[in-house]
Amino acid sequence: MGKRAEVGARGFTLLELVVTLFVIALAVALVGPAIGRSTETVRLRADVAGFAALFRHAREQAITQRRPLRVVVEPGAHRVTIVAGETDLLRTRIFPERLVIEPAAANAGAVRFEPEGTSTGGEYRLHSGDTTYRVTVDSVTGRVRSVKE
Repeated sequence: MGKRAEVGARGFTLLELVVTLFVIALAVALVGPAIGRSTETVRLRADVAGFAALFRHAREQAITQRRPLRVVVEPGAHRVTIVAGETDLLRTRIFPERLVIEPAAANAGAVRFEPEGTSTGGEYRLHSGDTTYRVTVDSVTGRVRSVKE
């Protein structure tokens, strides 16, 4: 004798599966772009933090080593370099091309930090897409700040 199928057991219908897959596809379509935007925001914040950190590092090194240091910003090359004297390169960092670096003043290509912590000052705008940050170096204190605009 054959086994009898249970009366209450049933599987999913094709319509139920299609509706479930549609809901999942809709959720992915709505959430996907938001995740992409947040990833880009995190990358931009990390790049801005790295840019500001180079200035902070140069200031700290100028104070501890008791010698002036310059931070040279080359926006076209996406490169920032810490220089001691005229040619002694201490550190270089290249930023991704998606990051646009704009000096706020024509003479902001380099910031000089003195052994007592002061600087020549500078201001830079960093942006990627429609998000912009401003990094400023105070000339009196040499302190570095970054602010989202």
